[in-house]
Amino acid sequence: MRKILIAPSLLSADFMHLEREIQNIEAADADILHLDVMDGHFVPNLTFGMPIIRQIRALTKLPLDVHLMVQNPGDYYQPLAQCGVEYVSFHQEAVTHIHRHIYVLRDAGIQAGIALNPATPISTIQPVLPDLDFVLFMSVNPGFGGQKFLPLVYDKITQARLLTSNINPTLKIEIDGGVTDANAEALIDAGADMLVAGSHIFGNPDYTRAIASLRQ
Repeated sequence: MRKILIAPSLLSADFMHLEREIQNIEAADADILHLDVMDGHFVPNLTFGMPIIRQIRALTKLPLDVHLMVQNPGDYYQPLAQCGVEYVSFHQEAVTHIHRHIYVLRDAGIQAGIALNPATPISTIQPVLPDLDFVLFMSVNPGFGGQKFLPLVYDKITQARLLTSNINPTLKIEIDGGVTDANAEALIDAGADMLVAGSHIFGNPDYTRAIASLRQ
């Protein structure tokens, strides 16, 4: 039985008490810490950059999963590698030379992923699926937290599993956007390995219970 990884999205945390929030997430048995980096161009919002990521890295031993919602993701790879980030995903919609980005990340010792907006079909990255460590399917349009889950992601998960069953059976499928205990089981049954949740976890007074509810 495959292990389901739960990745709380730190963007939903209380940044006035960031260290305490990270400690509480660690104690709640999270597997990964998900960091959304937005540049105000690829998506409307602007979040945090390398200074904050370095501070987060110093506060936790959890693997860091950085989702780059930016127009020039290549500018971030070397600083993220130096920071010790384990997972990085960039948007297919933001780059031209996809293979180049994948191998820069992998050569830096980072697990490389591609993120797809809800309306972007998986066929757009089919040629590079053998080279990826994971795919991140957005189940909301990126840029804002707390949005309603888009069920179209179920078909994308199924397609990904069919496409990679022979060419890359270890590929992880990550889902981000509107993930709650109401849809987690269906996402896992469809083939998801990594569930990103922000409001569902940080909006719950009991982080341990919220994370456990996603696994169950």
